[in-house]
Amino acid sequence: MASFTPNNSGNGQPKTTRIVILGGGFGGVSTARHLVRLCRRRSDVEIILVSEDNFVVLTPLLFEVCSGTLEARHCSLPIRAFLRNTRFVGATVLGIDLDRRVVRLSGEREPVELAYDQLVLALGSKTNRKMIPGSEHAFTFKTLADAFLLRNHIIERFERADAEPDPNRKRRHLTFVIVGGGLVGVELFGELTAFADEIAPLYKNVDRDEVRFILLEYGDRLMPEIDPRLADYGTEVLRQRRGADIRTGTQVRAIEPGMVHLSDGTIEADTIVSAAGVAPNAVVAELPLEKDRRGRLVVDGTMRFKSHPEVWAIGDCATIPAPDGRPYPTLAQHALREARVLARNIFGALDGRPPRPFIYHTLGMMGSLGHSTGFALLIKLRVRGRLAWFVRRSYYLLQMPGWSRRIRIVIDWTFALLFRPEIVKIDLDGETTANLPEPATEDTRPAGSTIAVAPLAQASAHG
Repeated sequence: MASFTPNNSGNGQPKTTRIVILGGGFGGVSTARHLVRLCRRRSDVEIILVSEDNFVVLTPLLFEVCSGTLEARHCSLPIRAFLRNTRFVGATVLGIDLDRRVVRLSGEREPVELAYDQLVLALGSKTNRKMIPGSEHAFTFKTLADAFLLRNHIIERFERADAEPDPNRKRRHLTFVIVGGGLVGVELFGELTAFADEIAPLYKNVDRDEVRFILLEYGDRLMPEIDPRLADYGTEVLRQRRGADIRTGTQVRAIEPGMVHLSDGTIEADTIVSAAGVAPNAVVAELPLEKDRRGRLVVDGTMRFKSHPEVWAIGDCATIPAPDGRPYPTLAQHALREARVLARNIFGALDGRPPRPFIYHTLGMMGSLGHSTGFALLIKLRVRGRLAWFVRRSYYLLQMPGWSRRIRIVIDWTFALLFRPEIVKIDLDGETTANLPEPATEDTRPAGSTIAVAPLAQASAHG
């Protein structure tokens, strides 16, 4: 197995401490950014960030990418440009050996080992496909690819419905089911109903009243994670949308292609989206570390593992206790502030200083319902309607680093207010793709094959 640079201790060169951050979300990228600033005068520290994607997405804006309000590149940030003094490695994390202190990464022909002295786990989460049988037949909504695929599919359903003479098949084309009434499911529901209002007039044979949007929630109310009064407000706003069918206290027993099985019946629909919860990354699930009932890694208040003090965790994959013992919610505002504290703790650990706990009081929560309507809890102030929608947009606009991208986002929003959204699909099946050879897998690699790995700056390894 190939390896990134050998141990440099004992070869006449000063020992370098290698900090490896796994995950390119805002938690991991922000941690790297703060560490670079803290370690700018230390030549004995090397910071490496590993991620499958070379960009980070402001995920609360994904809904608007799906509806075409925002250009995808404008709500994403290239990691290499953002972290110029951090070594970026574009690879998939295959596993972690805590005893040897190495991370196994995907290579061109065989896995590659990356040694570390300090390790940050910021691998996030994925849609939970085990909660409901058949969830693999549903769309998910966590990545840019998810937004593109769902957008293409919805436009294609309208195209087919416009040319469909059979009323039953047309009804299936125009039925859209979202499973899960949490904040993600509600915001997606609101954005899609608004999107349908805008594009339906472009289809001569589609009546907007024929389009149905069904939101299924197992609990007794939508958005159980937010203030009940704001959740009730959001529910009432969405119930008034044309074709909206919101069902709480509804159990989804199984999902099949084109079919959702409920405890009291079935729904036929060509479009089914699963937003019914998240599960830990597969790498996190395999680690021999303490986890909570949801599979998230249990760390102390400083975001450190007691059993492995050189390993830290942040964001969606971690359970970080507040001073009262309850875990902090997995929100973007928390991940950004966790990153700042975590960077200081790691920097202090390099000099033997004890880490400090993360203490933060939630500023509030915000959500969008489409049609320039939203809701927000700002400390203790409840805000509804257009003002909440404006506050939410302003907040996430300022979270995007760089004025060039902020200006592009504002231009996109301005055009969306003035013009009808585009219904151009993004073709993901090009002619070239169909003719490309399949990449080699472990089963097809010749025995004993190795790869040459471009050397990184030398750093210490353990084991």
